[in-house]
Amino acid sequence: MTDYLKSKYIFEDKISIGEIPAILFRPQEYWDKIPTIILYHGWSSSKESQRMRGFILSSVGYQVVIPDAIYHGDRNPLHTYDLDNARKYFWDIIFNNLEESEIIIDKMISKYDADPNRIGVIGNSMGGFTAAGIFTHNPSLKALVVFNGSCSWEIFNKRHKEHFKLTDGEELERFEERVKKLDPINNLNLLKDRPILLLHGDSDSLVPVESQRIFYSKIKPLYEDKDNIKFIEYHNLNHFVTTNMMEESINWLGKYL
Repeated sequence: MTDYLKSKYIFEDKISIGEIPAILFRPQEYWDKIPTIILYHGWSSSKESQRMRGFILSSVGYQVVIPDAIYHGDRNPLHTYDLDNARKYFWDIIFNNLEESEIIIDKMISKYDADPNRIGVIGNSMGGFTAAGIFTHNPSLKALVVFNGSCSWEIFNKRHKEHFKLTDGEELERFEERVKKLDPINNLNLLKDRPILLLHGDSDSLVPVESQRIFYSKIKPLYEDKDNIKFIEYHNLNHFVTTNMMEESINWLGKYL
């Protein structure tokens, strides 16, 4: 099958960052250091599933690295991505992504010409939770874009348990203290005035928009420059990333990276 994403203008390569398999995109020609985006995929997805988004972002001048999360892609993928496995692995994956992010950032700077002053992070769904956590706890990152994720982890957990009638058990309790500690909404002092773009369908059935509404209502009053925080809800949109979302992201990154 012909791969129509191949382009003489965009360099693409499968790389390994330590034990982390990833796909790298960047323009074939660039000068000096290059603005770089780390793109995180969602639950049941993989780096390959995000190639089109990586290609689009690279086509407007960014270097993009898309890592596989554990239990996904080339990293011992699960046989099923059902609710039971989500209960077991969802937060472990996010915490592992946070721990590995420093390795990725350091390698992108030392080996792949990333400009240390122009690195942003993007994620969709579970990747949006990840991107929000990484951005919160790494002040060197310059911009955040969250598609259909949550920056209010405890609130999401509470609504998730209520919706699926989950009772507290070992799988749920073992990570809740760490969720509380790292939750972006519990660390607003680390985020205020930093560029954050939130994009979410108002009919999202997997990650309901409510937790993002609460986060936005808490953090926006803290911003001196209100242009640095933006939240867009898409009417009647379920758990999808649209062309309009990609356009908003490119405009946001162009302003802050």
